[in-house]
Amino acid sequence: MPDISLTMVVFLCLAAAAAGWIDAVVGGGGLLLLPALLLGLPQVPAAHVLGTNKAVAIVGTSGAAITYVRKAPVQVKTAVRIGLAALAGSMGGAFFAAGISSEVLRPVIMVVLLGVAAFVMLRPSFGAAAGADKRRVTRTRTVVAIVLVGGGIGFYDGLFGPGTGTFLVLALSAVLHLDLVTASATAKIVNVCTNGGALAMFAYQGTVLWQLAALMAVFNLAGGMFGARMALRKGSEFVRGVLLVVVFSLVAKLGFDQWTA
Repeated sequence: MPDISLTMVVFLCLAAAAAGWIDAVVGGGGLLLLPALLLGLPQVPAAHVLGTNKAVAIVGTSGAAITYVRKAPVQVKTAVRIGLAALAGSMGGAFFAAGISSEVLRPVIMVVLLGVAAFVMLRPSFGAAAGADKRRVTRTRTVVAIVLVGGGIGFYDGLFGPGTGTFLVLALSAVLHLDLVTASATAKIVNVCTNGGALAMFAYQGTVLWQLAALMAVFNLAGGMFGARMALRKGSEFVRGVLLVVVFSLVAKLGFDQWTA
């Protein structure tokens, strides 16, 4: 483990807890966790920061997924299928990532996110427990969710990454007629699959700071399980509010990165 101060270790652990909470409620915990690691480990190679990030995130995501599965009506089989497609998509995205300029992609993602925020604000019934579409999900919609939601968003995750969890929640709610709580639960299972694949690769390459990751993972797990319980207790309207905060925060971060690039 690199030589870092006790103050910085405490900072990273608190960031891990907050990221776990955000990720469990609506996705997007990486918006906080990855920048915190980059700030706390300025001399560490980027590959080690990314590997450590995945080692921390998968623990909190797994804890949140277990909490949701026990208490929310999640179709685990469908979620795992989408997760496997997302895993394959993320590998494809990572393969093409070297040829894509972040400076070109950031404005596109910002426009998409602002469109998402406008849609959620103008459609108060979207993803609401009482307003969610309860029609039987057809086989066609399930295939669309596997191919487009899993493969497509997985590809984006490997290519660029920020906001993947948030995109998953929105897409799952729209395609499979899920309320936002159930969509968050399903997204957590998908994230476990993609994080597991990425972590396996980072571990194989020896780019994980295991001691630091283990310490931060305890806090990430606590934050994730607490966030999942809060989302289940407070319902879709609470998740909707957090979703909008995360979307606007992500737009602000991408805008700042674009401005300072």
